[in-house]
Amino acid sequence: MQEYDVVMIGAGHNGLVCAAYLLKAGYSVLLLEKRPVPGGAATTEECIPDQAPGFKFNLCAIDHEFIHLGPVVEELELTKYGLEYLECDPVVFCPHPDGKYFLAHKSLEKTCAEIARYNERDAKKYAEFTDYWQRAINAMIPMFNAPPKSVIDIFGNYNIQKFKDLFSVIGSPSKSLDFVRTMLNSAEDILNEWFDEEFLKAPLARLASELGAPPSQKNLAIGVMMMSMRHNPGMARPRGGTGALVQALVNLVTSKGGVILTDQHVEKVLIDDAKAVGVRVAGGQEYRAKYGVISNIDAQRLFLQMTDKSDIDAVDSELWERLERRIINNNETILKIDLALDQPLHFPYHAHKDEYLIGSILIADSMNHVEQAHNKCTLGEIPDSDPSMYVVMPSFLDPSLAPPGKHTVWIEFFAPYQIAGAEGTGLKGTGWTDELKNKVADRVVDKLATYSPNLKNSIIARRVESPAELGERLGAYKGNYYHIDMTMDQMIFFRPLPELANYKTPIDNLFLTGAGTHPGGSISGMPGRNCARVFLQNKHPISQTLKDAGNSLKSTVGSVFGIG
Repeated sequence: MQEYDVVMIGAGHNGLVCAAYLLKAGYSVLLLEKRPVPGGAATTEECIPDQAPGFKFNLCAIDHEFIHLGPVVEELELTKYGLEYLECDPVVFCPHPDGKYFLAHKSLEKTCAEIARYNERDAKKYAEFTDYWQRAINAMIPMFNAPPKSVIDIFGNYNIQKFKDLFSVIGSPSKSLDFVRTMLNSAEDILNEWFDEEFLKAPLARLASELGAPPSQKNLAIGVMMMSMRHNPGMARPRGGTGALVQALVNLVTSKGGVILTDQHVEKVLIDDAKAVGVRVAGGQEYRAKYGVISNIDAQRLFLQMTDKSDIDAVDSELWERLERRIINNNETILKIDLALDQPLHFPYHAHKDEYLIGSILIADSMNHVEQAHNKCTLGEIPDSDPSMYVVMPSFLDPSLAPPGKHTVWIEFFAPYQIAGAEGTGLKGTGWTDELKNKVADRVVDKLATYSPNLKNSIIARRVESPAELGERLGAYKGNYYHIDMTMDQMIFFRPLPELANYKTPIDNLFLTGAGTHPGGSISGMPGRNCARVFLQNKHPISQTLKDAGNSLKSTVGSVFGIG
């Protein structure tokens, strides 16, 4: 039987980040990944080798923004391990049915100039809107990069500018009330309050809805901040695809002595006297953990499928039922389409420029178009009569992803996990079949071709992954790549539940990380870093607390007096 200081369930990017910090702190770490490759939702793979050899596809995550709001890349020195980011500029292109289009550059000034071609008032308001949300984000960054219950960590992340931004947003009773009102509102209402033009509101609503809810949903107006991040810190992609970030982390982890085993499906967490002592994988092999088991998978699968109820009841008699009933997934996930093309997309009805192909291409004809794309999923309906979608042609910015002169296209189409009226049929009883997923993909391609008419004749090969298949591949509960919905009632102190929100569990030596923990899904590495900090504080409470307090004081003093 093999023993390590820490055993990690899953080798997604957060698990790898967490492992890297623990290895640097001197712990031995084993990562067990059920797939043949590490990375979870952050892989780049040659997934159509027979029809499209040499084409590399991002199978889930693609555009990186949140990771640039934290210190993971710098602290782990990932550039030394092969990571190179390519900055996207422009960052968004959204063609509108009436011939207008939204073209957003990293430069706020250039973006406003594009908007002013159609509406000068909206251009002026866009500058004000972006400034407000950038200040709000800057004020929230210290909370993203710390465990939600760690006052010392949060305080230590503030500097004088972040304090200024915090007070500029909530520094008076009227500002505080206005901010609270905004947070309680919907993206749709906030966008209507600020802007007139549909060609501008629709793409902002589409990006806001990346949090996994329709723009009309109350308490989720924070989604409108998504566009402002593309101006600062900006949007980038690793050269070689999202998997290049994973490869850099793998290089770091293995160089520090970490062990990554693939094709290892963890079936059970071994618990002895209310303490996690290891795991057992399919086939019966057991791996012992001296100091901790850390789960990079969601809390529902971890507890409800990998532990005995009696072990959980012994430490918290209510936790099992709360995990079953309180965590919400609204039935929305994605149908993923990958295309290999022999020529780039072309948008002749919108004064085509090649720069349109650098950032994200959003097909969002109106806010109602975006609304339908999400509301129908919740009802179990497939919103494919007039598809809205998120499209990227990553090979235009990074030619290494395709053979010379060829291109890859990444399409995200929101779809229900469980199709209404089709219960008990298709894969995992969801109603999804190969025939159905391809019919839906045909309609999505048809819609994109109304804007880029050369698309259909340029397709060399196609891969379509249904929501049920995506859930199976990622091991994501009900296909939710965020683990649980990113709604305000399931964020910060409530993610995934209040009693599990600080990466620790009632089972001694059992910890949580990944998208289902604070601050949530996306490529950020923040859950992994935060979990590592909690683990170290738990194992070295006095020394780590003094170290954190010292760093906090040093950071604050340095900010105030301009030191360092």
